[in-house]
Amino acid sequence: MQKRWVVKEAPDAAKVQIIVDSLGIGRTLAGILCQRDICTFEEAKAFFRPSLENLHDPFLLKDMDKAVVRLVKALHQQERIIIYGDYDVDGTTSVALVYSFLQPFFQDRIEYYIPDRYSEGYGISFQGIDYAKENGYSLIISLDCGVKSIDKIAYANEKSIDFIICDHHLPDDELPQAVAVLDAKRADCPYPYKELAGCGVGFKFMQAFCLSQGFDLEPLYQLLDLVVVSIAADIVPITGENRILAYHGLQRMNSGGLLRPGLEALKELAGMRSELDITQIVFGFAPRINAAGRMGDAKRSVAMLLAKTKEEAFTITQDINLSNSQRRGHDTSITKEALQMIEDDEFLRSARSTVLFKETWHKGVVGIVASRCIEKYYRPTIILTESNGKATGSARSVHGFDVHQAILACSDLLDQFGGHMYAAGLTMPVENVPAFRERFEQIVSSTILEEQLVPLVEIDALLDFHQITQKFFNILKQMEPFGPGNMAPVFMSRCVYDTGSVRVVGDSHLKLRLTQDGDISFDAIAFGMADFYPRIQKGIPFDVCYCVEENVFRGNITLQLRIKDIRFTE
Repeated sequence: MQKRWVVKEAPDAAKVQIIVDSLGIGRTLAGILCQRDICTFEEAKAFFRPSLENLHDPFLLKDMDKAVVRLVKALHQQERIIIYGDYDVDGTTSVALVYSFLQPFFQDRIEYYIPDRYSEGYGISFQGIDYAKENGYSLIISLDCGVKSIDKIAYANEKSIDFIICDHHLPDDELPQAVAVLDAKRADCPYPYKELAGCGVGFKFMQAFCLSQGFDLEPLYQLLDLVVVSIAADIVPITGENRILAYHGLQRMNSGGLLRPGLEALKELAGMRSELDITQIVFGFAPRINAAGRMGDAKRSVAMLLAKTKEEAFTITQDINLSNSQRRGHDTSITKEALQMIEDDEFLRSARSTVLFKETWHKGVVGIVASRCIEKYYRPTIILTESNGKATGSARSVHGFDVHQAILACSDLLDQFGGHMYAAGLTMPVENVPAFRERFEQIVSSTILEEQLVPLVEIDALLDFHQITQKFFNILKQMEPFGPGNMAPVFMSRCVYDTGSVRVVGDSHLKLRLTQDGDISFDAIAFGMADFYPRIQKGIPFDVCYCVEENVFRGNITLQLRIKDIRFTE
């Protein structure tokens, strides 16, 4: 698929010089920092040395005082409480964090609850509230869900069950009548950072609880590994407060002996040997943790994260890993079927959106299938299946297009929906699917830009190979953790060629040894780019965009280029 290369605008030269002078680094790296609004020594210090002391006051979150008062009341009056969370990674890590922190205080008067994806659906459920009532629970703390559950919270109020909602999704104009609604995206919330993951909101709640009671924060900081897993898996920006939380979470995970047994077991099962980073969490941990909820009971993921010993954790993770293998089987077969449906339909081939529905598709993998379809047909995509008599599914979007807003324009056809700019979930009557497909296509066609239908490669800077040194990479590495809002810098080099070692590996990937002037050369890997092999083998020069990374092989560490795209000079 042809991609659109865009070189970012060069920052102000005077600002770049300030960074060069204050940090003693080259202009290329100084320019990248300025592109990311790091233009002073103080901003650079905060960026390179994230400090927990710079976390915001949790009481800036609207309703935090009410939430803490209600939790303290439950503690003093020996009430029974439930920690309730969504079945995805953010939800299960949120539950594991809040439950493990509060359990010593509440002992056997605390329980966690994850709704069943198939019988209860997303978010707060009537079944969960009924369970709380039947078992004598008077307070529910919901995590990563609840901000739109107006009818469910009203039902809980009728049952004399209080709710504290900790969420990070965009709320509607009307909020549920809970004791407290903690969500930085509330229109009336003054909290200065709006991009916390659900687990981050749970962390802030526990931080406020500690501060109000004069408790030491160190036991809470020991749970930051759970926060970084949620940040990585939920694809929230790794900027501001998220960067601080992710940085310290990764530090804990990579400190010898401090990786919790459940994650240590997952690391071994996923075959990860090197130091953990955001990418490894996204592709190694997240699919397996998610698989428990996609293919069965998400409580298994919480139990794994709470396991006290490696032996206990391994028993659970082996079961979860099996679920992940089953998930991959469904994912592959349904993706193949979905792509064939597009290929066989003239309208779908030329449309600017994809909406597919089949009642027998597995509900647990429709979001993954939507992402796979975008890899082939780059446009907003919704994959639907039938569950409990309704059409339900997941939406995924392309760079710069707000799929949540497009779905909002079709809300009269829906029973419920929610999500973010790039990912959303929705449910509707099955008979509404044709009308929804037509409306959604109209909305997308009238609002999406032509350039948004072409995959984007954003290039931070032009680079000559002689600039790639170990010192250059060492500074680059200090910019981690990378992720949305702070992506690994992408460089472009012109007129490079292979030294004669290019070969196809794994059917569709390329291994190369690239040089620019015949002097300096670097190993490179290009995933899914085997089609370029014939021209590269002939020695034809080309332009390349890439990230610089370390490659560890048989104990040797070398610099390697991970190629993002190749373009031959016409």
